[in-house]
Amino acid sequence: MHPRRLLALALTAALPALATLAPAPARAEGRIAVVDVQQAVMQTEDGIRAQATLKKHFDKRQKDLDAKQEELQKAREDIERQQRVLSREALARRMEDWQRRMVELQTVFVDYNKELQKKQSELTGPIIKKLLGIVTRVAKKNGYELILDKQAAPYARPDLDLTEQVIQMYNSGEAGDAAPEGGGAGGEKK
Repeated sequence: MHPRRLLALALTAALPALATLAPAPARAEGRIAVVDVQQAVMQTEDGIRAQATLKKHFDKRQKDLDAKQEELQKAREDIERQQRVLSREALARRMEDWQRRMVELQTVFVDYNKELQKKQSELTGPIIKKLLGIVTRVAKKNGYELILDKQAAPYARPDLDLTEQVIQMYNSGEAGDAAPEGGGAGGEKK
């Protein structure tokens, strides 16, 4: 028998024995799941009420902005119609006034956006806190080592998604005064 062939046979016979001596790669045996926190917030009964409150607040602000924008549009059209009959100085003053009012409108828009974001945080903050408490309880009860926000996971099998379960628990009143305990996102012990 050729020496290379003999060596190949010896290695083939020895590989299974060597494989049993090699340490097994470390494996995570823990359970992992995902929850779409944003979807859960919007589908809880409290979240639906918060959305309605925000919509009323937003609609009122939007009407104010629309009225001011329409007023500025009419002023701009008026300036364009009168540009041939106004003196340069008068035209410049009216354009400066219009630009000043446009900047004011943009500032109001930014302020309204900040106000809306603050209102949204005020309304959804307690809902998120309760949801995270439920997620913590589900994790402890079912032996999950890690539950990620679905938005942070590029992929998750549908059977790993606990969102509907968390929403049902929240809406059924299982939230109670649940607050996430150490380790949960945003969960500080008090």
